[in-house]
Amino acid sequence: MQSRLRVQGHPIQPMLVTFPLGLFVSATVFDLTDVAGGPTFLGEVGYWTGVAALFAAAMTAVAGMVDLWDVPVDRTRRTAIAFNLVNAAMAGLFLVTCLVRAHSPHRGATVAILATELVALTAGGVGVRLGARLMRQFDAGRAETGNLDALAGGTVEVARPRP
Repeated sequence: MQSRLRVQGHPIQPMLVTFPLGLFVSATVFDLTDVAGGPTFLGEVGYWTGVAALFAAAMTAVAGMVDLWDVPVDRTRRTAIAFNLVNAAMAGLFLVTCLVRAHSPHRGATVAILATELVALTAGGVGVRLGARLMRQFDAGRAETGNLDALAGGTVEVARPRP
């Protein structure tokens, strides 16, 4: 399987996945601090960090759907679909928490919101495991050239995958 969206020959989606995951974890840490009695502004920081993570997750999902288009129907496709669904579930749970908080005056976290975020991060952990499996399957089907000639071309490619 060859990714359609690449930078210097490397697939873009695995690079993008780190942004929403890191932002979701950061939002949860801010909310945990808010619930534990920290400064109240940390709840609002957690809210806006979650909003930024949702935008990053949307961009990652688009890249995932473009890559999924050319995945052959086999174990790799099932893993890719499961990976995208688990990450969508995580983003959906964070979307719910952001929508609940959008109408509160200081957008602080509650214990229920924090619990929902922890469940979402658990789903994210499953997504990380699926993503690692997907990358192993991707790398198994990819031939490495081992030279620097691949770096001489353009930095961003959108190409049809090789069979």
